[in-house]
Order: sequence, then structure tokens, then C-alpha cells
Amino acid sequence: MTPPTSLPAWAQLQALAAAPQTHLRDMLAADAGRSSHMTLTAAGIELDASRQRVSPAIQQALLDLAEQAAVAPQRDAMFKGEHINLTEDRPVLHVALRADPMHTGPWGPAVQAEVQRELARICDFAEALRAGTVRGHAGDAITDVVNIGIGGSDLGPRMAADALAHLAHPGVRVHYVSNPDAWALWSVLRTLDAKRTLLIVSSKTFTTQETLTNAASAQRWLTDNGCPADALAQHLVAITASPQQAARLGYPSERTFLFWDWVGGRYSVWSALGLPLAIAIGAEHFRLFLAGARAMDEHFCHTPLAQNLPVQMALHGIWNRNFLRLPTHLIVPYASRLARFTPFVQQMDMESNGKRTHTDGTPAAVATGPIVWGGLGIDGQHAYFQLIHQGMHTVPVDFIGVENEDTPLPMAATHHEVVNLNLRAQAEAMARGRSQADTQAMLQKEGLSAAEARTLAPHRSFEGNIPSHILWLDRLDPARLGALIALYEHKVFTQAAIWRINAYDQWGVELGKTMAKALAKTA
Repeated sequence: MTPPTSLPAWAQLQALAAAPQTHLRDMLAADAGRSSHMTLTAAGIELDASRQRVSPAIQQALLDLAEQAAVAPQRDAMFKGEHINLTEDRPVLHVALRADPMHTGPWGPAVQAEVQRELARICDFAEALRAGTVRGHAGDAITDVVNIGIGGSDLGPRMAADALAHLAHPGVRVHYVSNPDAWALWSVLRTLDAKRTLLIVSSKTFTTQETLTNAASAQRWLTDNGCPADALAQHLVAITASPQQAARLGYPSERTFLFWDWVGGRYSVWSALGLPLAIAIGAEHFRLFLAGARAMDEHFCHTPLAQNLPVQMALHGIWNRNFLRLPTHLIVPYASRLARFTPFVQQMDMESNGKRTHTDGTPAAVATGPIVWGGLGIDGQHAYFQLIHQGMHTVPVDFIGVENEDTPLPMAATHHEVVNLNLRAQAEAMARGRSQADTQAMLQKEGLSAAEARTLAPHRSFEGNIPSHILWLDRLDPARLGALIALYEHKVFTQAAIWRINAYDQWGVELGKTMAKALAKTA
């Protein structure tokens, strides 16, 4: 394995980072067309990278780094089904889950057939439930679905269901429980009618302690509320890569939906683990969700690196993390329906690239995954944005906005304008800042004396020079959401490819599970 530090472009980038840097306000002022030539579009998403601290020379060196690190061949190996998850000796084929059903991908016909068969089962069951033909033990149509999972089997479907809540079926409610804290489960179950409730238990191995604890408790609630033990299966669905284990626990095979060990939890919303989402929004919209991700896959595979959205986002992140030495990354959606998007990407990014070992087993020679955090941008403006503007840390930001919104509220257009104006204003303020001299002049113009303005100016000036991306979705619908998720998936992959780490294992997560089991045996 060639460590990234041995690549010529890495040394070139180090030299560029050590040279005097131009402030973002000066970059923007010097190039009136910077925004237009640093904006890329694909799959209904626009990326404005004009507020990244990159010059043409830096941009070219980053592209050279991607070429020298063999990002494209590594990408092709993933799509072909090569075992790029080396520590578990597995392929990584979540991309096959959203493949065009009319064309077999590079993973081959066997994988394609399995995926399409299970997708058809998911969609058929979702539509049957939405039509009222899935019934409980007393013959009542199911009206409430409780998804019991944790990590990837919870974060993805829950985030997507919130983002697409405007498409939810009015007669079927989908609830999510992940925390084994008793209140988390009870706060959902206490509002439900047991005879109209279906439990979906989602677990790759069907041995996850947190999930099985919640599942056992929810089943007990069903029987305590009138469900005969011999009819319990009518209220159960399993989603797993271990169907034999689900069967041992009493889950019926006809209601056991499958995915495969080559699907990581944080990349699994496209699989049977997306069943709760398909129930909420319907099979047609679920297929559009997959199609949006597929559009981003095609862009990632077939677009030159210089115009490739995931690659460009990844390269700017590499520049910020490894050369500007900025250890955190802020993600702030401005659409309230994307409130759960940041925690979702936090898991995707930090569980994937939170590694300190290269793929050959040697200690990582470079800094790897950043700390990902954030939340809704409007809320952040009245909280932690103060630290971003005037604190001691420079924090790169991804702003995410939606250009067109059609909420049926009388003043919806006004609301939407306020939200997006704030997004643009924050991106500009973070990039440009306001110098102490400009602040002092402004204060004197407002009527303060020169002495008063001089005293106050240090407190009201802003360094700026904070790098950011702005991502604009032309609208928030299933296809654009699918594309947005796939964009971040491929960004994470690209960074891992350059850092020479395995983005598809999670031994830190497994350590916690092992310790919990050991403690349980001694309790």
C-alpha cells in the first residue's frame, strides 16, 4: 500500500498550505465569476464551492491527489463487487440496492436478481398494508407500525420519513424506537391500539441486545393487551441478514425480509431496512427515492473528477482536514424536514472514517475522519453559530437549502424566503467576516465617537475566512433526498480511498457490544 503522504500531490499541497493564504473575502472580490465556475449540478442538486479556501493551484493539486490515490479505480472496484471491506472479507454493494432493474450492473446477474426479488417483496407488503389488507389477530387493519432497530436500522428510515413526511399515508402511522430505555418504548406504545399495531424488528444479526430487549418488551405488551400468543406472528415482521435466527425467535418466514452481509447498516436505507419508509410514503415514491440515489451513482461513476460533486466535496474536506488542520465539520440544513439529516450523516461519516489504521494494518500517517456535528441552521444561528463567528475554532460548514417549497400555508412563500435569505447571509458572513477597521468605521458612521468605536470594534469584528459549501436541492422530494444521501456516501468513500482506510467496518461499535455482553454475564 502506498501511504497518502508519499504521493507527490500530498507534498505539493503541504507546500501550498504553508504559503501565505488569501482571505476568502479577497478571493471573492478578485473573481466576480468565482461562484459560477465553482458551482456544479447533478441529480437535482447544486453545489456552490466558491467559499472554500482553495485557489486554482490548490484545486489542481487536489485533483492530482485524487488521480494519484487511484480514487477512480477504487470506485470501480466497489461497483464491481470486489471485496474492498478487507477486514471482513466482503464486497460493499449498497449501490446495487438502487440499481436500474432493466440493466444488470457490474456486480452481476445473481446479485441483481436477489435485490430485485426482495425489493418487490418490500413494495408489495408496503402497498398491502397501506391498502388495509394486512390485519392483526382480531381482523382489524393495521394502523400503526413500530420500527424497532438501532443505528443504521433506525437513523436512515427515520430521517427519510421525516424528510418526506408530506407524502405519509394518512391512515398509517410509522413510529421508531431505538433506545432500550423503557420510557422510549412506552412513550410510543401507550398511544397505540395493540390489535392494530405491527412490530417491525430490524437487526442484521438478530442478536443486537438493545433491539431484542425492545422487541421482547413490545411483544409482551401485545400479549398483555389481548393478542393471543399463538397469533403473535400476525403482528410481527423481521428484517435481517440472519433469517434462521429470526425464525428461532418466532418470526414467520413469509414476513421476514432479507438483506445481505455486504450491506452496512449506515448504508442500508435502500434495502429491506427501508420497509418502514416504503410503508410511510408508498412503493412508487420509494422507487423514486432509489432512482434519485441511482442518478447520483451514475454521476459519480461517469463524470470527470473535476466536475464530480462527491469527489469535489471530498477533496475540499481533505484540504480542510489535512492541510488547514481543521478537525470538525458542521452540517446545517435549513429545511426543517431535514432535521434528522445531520445525525444520519454523522453516523455515516464518523462510523466509516473514524479509523486510525491504514488498510495494510499500519498506523494511519494522516488525520482521518473529522468530528461531524450540527443541526438545523436557523436554530444554530441562535446558539453555536456565535462560536463559529467569533470563537477560537475555524469550522468548515455544509449549508443545505431547498430552492422550491410548496407547503400549503397562506404565507409559505414568505417563510421560505426568510429561511433561504438567512442561509445565504450566514454563508457570506462566515466567508467575508468584517475587519476591525471596517467595524470601527461603521460604528463611527452610526454616531459613536472615534474613541468609543475604537474600544468597541474588537468585540464587533469578525475574522471570517470560514470555508463552506452550499448545497441547493431544487425541491425536497424522494428523488432529491436519495441523491443527497448518495452524494454524502460517495464523498465518504472518496475520502477513505485517499486516506487508505476501510470505511466499511466498525470495530469500535463491536467492542462496545462485546463489553456489554461480558458485563451482563457477570451481573
